[in-house]
Amino acid sequence: MTNWLVTEYLNKMTLEEKVAQLLQLAVPFFKGAKDSGQITGPMKSLGITEEQIDNAGSVLGLAGAEEVLAVQKAHLANNRLGIPLLIMADIVHGFKTIFPVPLAIGCSWDLELAEKSAEIAAREAAVSGIHVTFAPMVDLVRDPRWGRVMESTGEDPYLNSLFAQAFVRGFQGDDLRNERDRVAACVKHFAAYGLAEGGRDYNTVDLSELKLRESYLPGYKAALDAGAEMVMTSFNTLDGIPATGNRKLMRKLLREEWGFDGVLISDWGAVKELIPHGVAEDEREAALKALQAGVDIEMMTSCYVHYLPELVAEGVIEEKLVDEAVLRILELKEKMGLFEQPLRGADPELERTVVYSSEHRAVSRELAAKSCVLLKNDGLLPLGRQQRVALIGPFADSGDILGPWSWTGSQETAARLGAAMQAASAEASNVTLAAGCGIDTFEKALAQEAAAAAEAADVLVLALGEASEMSGEAGSRSDIRLPQAQLELLRRMKQLGKPLAVVLFNGRPLDLSGVLDEADAVLEAWFPGSEGGLAIADLLYGNVNPSGKLTMSFPYSTGQIPVYYNSFNTGRPQGAPDAQVRYVSQYLDVPNEPLLPFGYGLSYTTFAYGQPKLSSATLTAEQPLQVSVAVTNTGSTAGTEIVQLYIRDMAGEVVRPLKELKAFSRVELAPGESRTISFEINEAMLRYYHSDLSFGSDPGAFKLMIGGSSRDVQEADFRLV
Repeated sequence: MTNWLVTEYLNKMTLEEKVAQLLQLAVPFFKGAKDSGQITGPMKSLGITEEQIDNAGSVLGLAGAEEVLAVQKAHLANNRLGIPLLIMADIVHGFKTIFPVPLAIGCSWDLELAEKSAEIAAREAAVSGIHVTFAPMVDLVRDPRWGRVMESTGEDPYLNSLFAQAFVRGFQGDDLRNERDRVAACVKHFAAYGLAEGGRDYNTVDLSELKLRESYLPGYKAALDAGAEMVMTSFNTLDGIPATGNRKLMRKLLREEWGFDGVLISDWGAVKELIPHGVAEDEREAALKALQAGVDIEMMTSCYVHYLPELVAEGVIEEKLVDEAVLRILELKEKMGLFEQPLRGADPELERTVVYSSEHRAVSRELAAKSCVLLKNDGLLPLGRQQRVALIGPFADSGDILGPWSWTGSQETAARLGAAMQAASAEASNVTLAAGCGIDTFEKALAQEAAAAAEAADVLVLALGEASEMSGEAGSRSDIRLPQAQLELLRRMKQLGKPLAVVLFNGRPLDLSGVLDEADAVLEAWFPGSEGGLAIADLLYGNVNPSGKLTMSFPYSTGQIPVYYNSFNTGRPQGAPDAQVRYVSQYLDVPNEPLLPFGYGLSYTTFAYGQPKLSSATLTAEQPLQVSVAVTNTGSTAGTEIVQLYIRDMAGEVVRPLKELKAFSRVELAPGESRTISFEINEAMLRYYHSDLSFGSDPGAFKLMIGGSSRDVQEADFRLV
């Protein structure tokens, strides 16, 4: 029910003031900003007047308590009705304390710690004056060429949904009005942005509604079920219509079917981009189509303020459409208590003690260690503290370990790997650093320095990877191997014949040709955040045992993409008993399966699984069944195993995936310890979308699989009756 206060504000507003509430602009447009007035060109090109700025509803990219206070106070003084701004920003994986990128956080499989990271990000952002974060991104991703895979938690709808809810809970808490150290979450990008053709950012998406509902919508729905206050439109088309002008997607599905009554915001410039997409002839038509689709806030273009008043005056649209959008914006401001306390949260004094505190950095370090995935280890790791180590590569002493969307973080203060390893070794002199090469440049002098450092070492550790700008938004790559300069460095170091480990810094799964086969050990560190160097040193020296598991598959080569664990079978599957050798669905040069599958990750110990035991061979809608499995730590080191439960529907009304993750459990085991892990399987877990888009289960045969990855499982059969 609409609050009386916001209705009162709405009734006092002119049409022009209402439309201006739908406008979101960047910081320099506003009085009180440090760089106010430095955006004269863009301001002129947008045709924005001072009056429209004074009546704008929100600002993006503003952070820092003192500047927020200055901007908000100036805005309140110049806004006729004293309506405060909503302050929004991209706080994706941390504010000043940067956590691992979301894809890495997914690999922790630790929902509680993921929620804690969002809570800390919210606390730092809120005390710095921010009200809304453009996160979480819950787009399902299966193409690592797309740079924004780093912002998702992976290729599985179920796991993505759990992380989506954890992030929303962490950002928002239980009561946005009274918890001033939280921020509103804006789930993005609605919808199916992760399926951009060719992995090319902003590109076309074309998929069936069945696949949309089965795989791509669950993450968004889960975030909204957790209470996310806002939704951001995606840049892509869906059913031939750009999302920002897609009435079926936004009005029919999001608002009517799902009942979402929160704020819908365009992505940057997406309203005006309806023109180059080819569905709007000009800005007037773009404004019309976006508002008709239900977009409340237009980010960084001015179609609404220029054309909605005349569209209303001409009777093309009813003013009530504008009113609905304004009410949703005002209701969010009221829900956050901004009419009572427009300077909510922003506190320069408290900011100095809360932001980047040692407590927050400790959580970042713990999450970074849990997010790293040990991809290979031929007994080289963990390192001995007395060993002489040559740490070589462009990331040996680099602060570029925060990753994309860390604009408020500091590379200068990030914990670097070289210093962390020197501190972790018995003596700092045991660890020698050498760059060896640049990210994508090879210099003979650097290579010679690396060779000299390697000669005096017992073990070589190569710190390799992508610069942060090589992934993230607009970071699509057609070749996802390491740059040739780094592969050449690795080849030369391998020729020295010494034990060699590789630590990878990157925002996407890579084609590890020439890496995984050459190295004795490979640790995937992703972009690990502010405390990344310390966390990696903890792992390399055995202070922490690796426990991360991949949530996105690594391909054998780019030509395999997309390759993911929960794919469909074909009528001619490879390896079928009656299949001819050639005439099956296969590549001639690489396997069908990924090089490293979903759920994969090694430890410094080993785990053995017993045969799953079922409480019954059948289950019904009323009577679930229990499955248990004994898991044993068969090594000499304590470790954490992520026990994964998958199910396959053997014969559905439509084709079902070869396996689907349905549950998992993190279990810590001492050396030699065995524990029985139990899961309940109920009828709801077996439901899926049918050809008529009904959602339900079918009686029949099912296979359950339990193991330490999607590839390494023990199987058992049951029936739904």
